[in-house]
Formats: sequence, C-alpha cells, structure tokens
Amino acid sequence: MHDRRFPGRPEALRAPERMAVLEVDRVLDLCLQAFPARSALDVGTGTGIFAEAFARRGLEVAGIDVSPAMIEAARRLVPEGRFRHAPAEAIPYGADSFDLVFLGLVLHETDDALQALSEARRVSASGVAALEWPYEEQGYGPPLGHRIEPGWLLSLAAEAGFDGVETRPLTHLVLYLLL
Repeated sequence: MHDRRFPGRPEALRAPERMAVLEVDRVLDLCLQAFPARSALDVGTGTGIFAEAFARRGLEVAGIDVSPAMIEAARRLVPEGRFRHAPAEAIPYGADSFDLVFLGLVLHETDDALQALSEARRVSASGVAALEWPYEEQGYGPPLGHRIEPGWLLSLAAEAGFDGVETRPLTHLVLYLLL
C-alpha cells in the first residue's frame, strides 16, 4: 500500500528549493478565490506546509496523512492545526465537515484515486482543490509513470460526482479546482 508516497525524511518537504516549486501563496490565492472558506482539510498534509499557510490566512485547519512521522512533524510545526493519521481513501470526518478540502501533491500517491476524490467530495461543503505535478518529465518530482494524466483526472472527477474541473497551470505544478 502507498508504494508511491514520498520516500524522504519529513524535513526534506520544507527544503527551500521544494518550497519555491510549491508556490504556496499563489496556490492559496487560487483556492480561496474559487472556494471562499473558513475551514480547510489538508489531505496528505506531510509536515503541514499548506495547513500552516491556510491557518496564517485565518482558516481553521486540520490535516491527515498515512505517515505517523509526517503527522508528528505537522503537529510540531503547526500547533494550531488538528492532525490525524489516516489515508486519503478513508477520511475520518463526517460529510460537509470542511469548506475546502485540499490535496497537495498526494493524489498521485494514493492507492485508489477515485476513492480519495470521492472521500474529499464527501467531507467538503464547498469544493476540492488538487495540486499535482504536470504530466511531463521534469528534473524533479516523481517519475512520469507516477504522475496523473489530465484526462484521467477529469474522468475520475466526473465519476466521483464533481460537476466540472478548472485547471490552473502554475510555473512548476498544476492546480485542479473540482467543482
């Protein structure tokens, strides 16, 4: 299970070169323009980079991750957040628990992307945003075989019950807003 997940140590997620690729402020701006929110769930939170950024914007934040080491790091780095050990395919919250559900570079790591999107839709009251690697070879990030083809994501979103997907290309990544 989860054989595609990030293999490195938690602190590697916050390396300056990786943080530059994430464009955190731009991603948050796009998410919050599409889905005005007071609460956010960061699925695959890692060390809580996006949970921390949402909290800085005044949102109530929670996060889940399959890695106990990542949850421990997120709790330490984002003390205002609520973090739980759980996979994206089985989110331990009730329906409509969060205004926004954010999947940051995690959908390609899930064992069942359709189930992960269905769960995100279930717990979201307003919308879901998925940040992913573009489907192209880059000098960093996961190999092409682990990346998500845009057409496949669109069909998964439809099957999960979303009405549409807006695609926002970023400098190094792609943000999908699932409506």
